[in-house]
Amino acid sequence: MRRPVTALAVLLAATAAVTASGSGAAYAHGSMQNPLSRLEGCYLEGPEHPVTAACQAAVAAGGTAPFYDWMSLRIGDAAGRHRELIPDGQLCSAGQAAYRGLDLPRADWPATNLPAGADYTFRFRATAPHRGTFQLYLTNAHYSPTKPLTWADLDAAPFLTVTDPQLSEGQYLLPGRLPAGRTGRQLLYAIWQRSDSPEAFYSCSDVVFDGSGSTGGTAPVPSTPPTMNHSHPATTPSPAQPAAQPPAQSPAQQATPSHAALANASLPGSTTTPSRTPAPKPATAPDGTPVAASLAQTGTGRATILVSAVGTAFVLAGAATAFLQRRRHAAGAHARRTGGAHAR
Repeated sequence: MRRPVTALAVLLAATAAVTASGSGAAYAHGSMQNPLSRLEGCYLEGPEHPVTAACQAAVAAGGTAPFYDWMSLRIGDAAGRHRELIPDGQLCSAGQAAYRGLDLPRADWPATNLPAGADYTFRFRATAPHRGTFQLYLTNAHYSPTKPLTWADLDAAPFLTVTDPQLSEGQYLLPGRLPAGRTGRQLLYAIWQRSDSPEAFYSCSDVVFDGSGSTGGTAPVPSTPPTMNHSHPATTPSPAQPAAQPPAQSPAQQATPSHAALANASLPGSTTTPSRTPAPKPATAPDGTPVAASLAQTGTGRATILVSAVGTAFVLAGAATAFLQRRRHAAGAHARRTGGAHAR
């Protein structure tokens, strides 16, 4: 009986190891935090009942699922081939059908104020750290918010390039200077190309240089649904099913808070109270550190998953061993009783 039990333990451990090693190659995720991206902005509004017309239209076009996965707008095998892989008109979705609502050309996407020609620290929310380079582009004079965004609408070169920036409280800090002479509504396009993987992340943030937008702030850390899997293969995700057109809102619902109100709601000393329920408070680790912030500082590795999986396998193997041994003892006792009865 010893050999089958040993084989069972080895089989369970091997299965756990294979599962762990294949559980995903990517642990980096994120989106532009300041100026707030379209994707995270709609998530903060609430994907089920977004408050702005632009986010309502985006959800109607692509469903709610991509907004819950706000940190995963990516191409797994980009390797710097951004212009080759992403078609014109699909820059904000990075060519991913599930995120197609972000490509809608409209002039009412909530926007963040930016100061032309001034120093500014951009912030990119990262739910796991990785080495890589950020490139930030601004749209040029050809850009129209009511037309599909093309590569020709962006400046030929990024106005800011930062490699391996500082990570502070779950955000990459990208200090730089904005181009001078910019006016009106524009769009900031961010590319984060990892250097330890071909994977790249993309982000569109609507901005204005005339003071008509919201004040940039640090948005609360969006919580992660516990059932969401953040490991991704190198292939592109399958399209999400379109959602039905949201129902008409009442006058009270149409009183829309700005993204500044949503983003600044958790800041110390803030007096702004959004009319919506904010994103759920993130869970905390035993030391009181928010789980999302802790992940951003420490990341996750395959070694952790492997140790956990193998440990689980050996616990299962131990249980199987005990069960089989009990069956063996029971069979022996039954044989002895039966033999005694026959002898009599």
